[in-house]
Amino acid sequence: MTDIDPTAPVLVTGGSGFIAGHCILQLLAQGRPVRTTLRSLAREAEVRTVLAEAGVRELGRLEVVAADLDADAGWDEAVRGTAGVLHVASPVTPGHVEEEDELIVPAREGALRVLRAARDARVPRVVLTSAFHAVGFGHGRVDHVFTEDDWSPLDGPGMDAYGRSKVLAERAAWDDVRVHGGPELVTILPVAVLGPVMGDAVSGTNRLLQRILTGALPGFPDLAIPFVDVRDVAAAHIAALDRPEAAGLRVLVASQDVATPLREVGAVLREALGDAAHAVPTRNIPSILIRAGAAVRPEMREIAPELGYVKRLSTARARDVLGLTPRPWTEAVVAGARSMIDKGLVEA
Repeated sequence: MTDIDPTAPVLVTGGSGFIAGHCILQLLAQGRPVRTTLRSLAREAEVRTVLAEAGVRELGRLEVVAADLDADAGWDEAVRGTAGVLHVASPVTPGHVEEEDELIVPAREGALRVLRAARDARVPRVVLTSAFHAVGFGHGRVDHVFTEDDWSPLDGPGMDAYGRSKVLAERAAWDDVRVHGGPELVTILPVAVLGPVMGDAVSGTNRLLQRILTGALPGFPDLAIPFVDVRDVAAAHIAALDRPEAAGLRVLVASQDVATPLREVGAVLREALGDAAHAVPTRNIPSILIRAGAAVRPEMREIAPELGYVKRLSTARARDVLGLTPRPWTEAVVAGARSMIDKGLVEA
């Protein structure tokens, strides 16, 4: 790979998104020019306002173009003259989805559109946001440390439409570069992402955090979730773009190598936030109730296989190849919670 041209913009797709916003924030803080895509330029002012509120002072370095994952128009312009692409944009709807193609088709076809446009423009590298859903779901209760060599089966226990969209989009991307050649591809596979909210949109695992803070979650099921701070996910994307040795790799990104029991999140919130955590539940939800509800409720059916199961994964590649030293999961949880409280997004 040739060296990244520091004067050329980095393309970040889906600039209104959670991870994309933090990628843009960090790139601009480094003094690098950025181009981002939105489905409609009607949202450009909103995105610029959100970035300004997050502390960006060099918004003149940000260019916004219109491009939609569902259409070819705009992508040639978006990639032209860029130093590299962070393809972050993808539909995100974990849990039960009635029309799965509403997730799968834009995720897969959008990734292929970006790769084709990047290839035609001779962009040297594309970093694609995949997810741990493409690695560590659907296997059943295996005694296994998940690594980048693992792929989630499409129809295993606990697999959902979001997971299938990630598997199919990432596999399509790897197949595309294998058959057609360049650009170099790196895929980033974060676990459950949370951390400081930008603007008023609550997305990713922050939605779960919001439900905990408001008391909408009445108690904690016996679930363990691996967490990662969105700021570390953004840093991983940028490192994956810049480091030559990352070419052709999948990279898992997490705060630690073992999932965190959900009830520990409640304890951390109560200790860190005091009175602001008054609605955080203190009781546990018996697994027998969730398994009984799984017979009639799809959202329970999809979490039932995960009850009582603590997943392990390796973050060695993120450390060794990307040089990433992630924040503790507790910092990510508290930062996400405080940002929502400060923005008035938590009403208990």
